[in-house]
Amino acid sequence: MRVFIALLAALLLAPALAAPPRLMLATGYHDGIEVAGWFASEKLDGVRGYWDGRALYTRGGHRIAAPQWFTAGWPAVPMDGELWLGRGRFEEASGIVRSAGGAHSGWRDMRFMVFDLPTHRGPFAQRVAAMRSMLAEANVAWLRPVEQHRLAGRADLEARMRAVVRAGGEGLMLHHRDARYRAGRSDRLLKLKPFDDAEARVVGHTPGRGKYAGMTGALVVERPDGLRFRIGSGLTDALRAQPPAVGTWVTYRFNGFTGSGLPRFPRFLRVRHELPPPDPD
Repeated sequence: MRVFIALLAALLLAPALAAPPRLMLATGYHDGIEVAGWFASEKLDGVRGYWDGRALYTRGGHRIAAPQWFTAGWPAVPMDGELWLGRGRFEEASGIVRSAGGAHSGWRDMRFMVFDLPTHRGPFAQRVAAMRSMLAEANVAWLRPVEQHRLAGRADLEARMRAVVRAGGEGLMLHHRDARYRAGRSDRLLKLKPFDDAEARVVGHTPGRGKYAGMTGALVVERPDGLRFRIGSGLTDALRAQPPAVGTWVTYRFNGFTGSGLPRFPRFLRVRHELPPPDPD
């Protein structure tokens, strides 16, 4: 009976799993796009979050157990944003978001950076103004709008990209000023980074040599299409000592493809604790 009660309590207290929120998703930037008048913002390396007006969810639909004080005073309006600690702190942010009960002390340093309003029917330029006004009125220190800048043209875009990368950022997000919020991939929401990235599943490990003897030399990974290759770069000594287990999904970065279709210069980026759901129709 005690075991049954414990299991029942665990189920009742577990974060709810909802249908994935219908979010607007980016496509990749490519040369030739006239960006004058578009809005540019830094691509934050945090955990994407969706506030439905009452609770926070991941992109996959998992309820985030944020403490009550963290969301107290938030507008009862759906908001699309990023749970962010700062540049280069994705793993910390992910661990806090995945912690149970909302008791993790790291929530004190967390911010929810809002970059869109899914139910606002106006173009992005109007949504930017609405976000700024709404969040200023809410006056919650850790609830902030992502800074948006109108681009003067290609030179402005390149300058902003260089500045963000030099400062340790991942890249830029570009919003067309007239774009309406629509679920699914959009050519009016673009992602610009100095490298490509993708996901693959760990299917094995190779033994290390030299200074890595007795540790992992590389991860053997498999893309969703079945292509296998190795990732040796980007692994810390701690990861080589305790590598991601077989079956774990990881994100890697690379620089285009070889003539045989393999990712060129693959480099481990992070463990992927939750795979993105299929794109909305």
